[in-house]
Amino acid sequence: MKKFVIVTDSCADLDGELRARYDIEYLCMRVIEGVVDRPADLDWDFMPVHGFYDKMRAGTRFTTAQITSSDYAEAFEKYIADGSDVLSISCSSALSGSYKASTVARDQVLAAHKDAKIICIDALNACIGLGLLCITASKLRAEGKSVEQTASFIESNKLKMNQLAFTDDLVYMKRAGRVAPTSAFFGGILKIKPIIISDANGQNVAVEKVKGSAQVKKRVIQMLSESYDAQFPYQIVAVSHADCEEEAKEFARSVKQALPDKDVEFIFGYIGPIVGATVGPGTMAVYFYGKEVTFKA
Repeated sequence: MKKFVIVTDSCADLDGELRARYDIEYLCMRVIEGVVDRPADLDWDFMPVHGFYDKMRAGTRFTTAQITSSDYAEAFEKYIADGSDVLSISCSSALSGSYKASTVARDQVLAAHKDAKIICIDALNACIGLGLLCITASKLRAEGKSVEQTASFIESNKLKMNQLAFTDDLVYMKRAGRVAPTSAFFGGILKIKPIIISDANGQNVAVEKVKGSAQVKKRVIQMLSESYDAQFPYQIVAVSHADCEEEAKEFARSVKQALPDKDVEFIFGYIGPIVGATVGPGTMAVYFYGKEVTFKA
């Protein structure tokens, strides 16, 4: 069976150890600070992670830029020249142009390489939720599944990837234009914490608003318990955070205690620069396979 490469983007939040363990490639989006444009690499070579989030705390606004179709085409050409097919799993098209750029590149490259296979998937998720879909694809590949079989499984199950996120301060999302100024103002005054999911369209949506940090964590754990699928064959759980490590470790312990299968694979790490530039420091999230997401904003 022909080998295939799994490629994703900077939104996947897979660090070097995870990428090496599961043999996953990624293309860098860009993170922009004023006139300084840097690659949004997931190993934080462009800027220490604490420095990035400290700059946001001090008022710096980072913007981001997507991968171009030319970047994708160059990567696809390289993989094909190496004798591989390609499975490209991109950040939700509701949040990024990454998926669209990958399909433009796919059509361009396949026109010149009739025997190649390039399959592009819109993950309808971001952050480590996207990363977990890539890890699942890697596990299927390791079992000997073809690129078509792997892509079919990911397409059929991607909406079972649940995201439950909450942010410490809405001011960062206000700066990024993701919430109204009045919402951010009253959220800060009243200590309102929205619980944000990735809906069936791949859009980040606040589905509940809870008052106080302790209560929002309690409610997220409850929602996790209600949706979690202990029978899913490739179950994997991840807790990610935006530079609030000690609090996130405590939250992760609560998540583990709530899981019915205590030996499930568990990942803990940072929210990367692309998503982090929007949500800001203090954000936490848990990702897992659960009931299929059907809610649409």
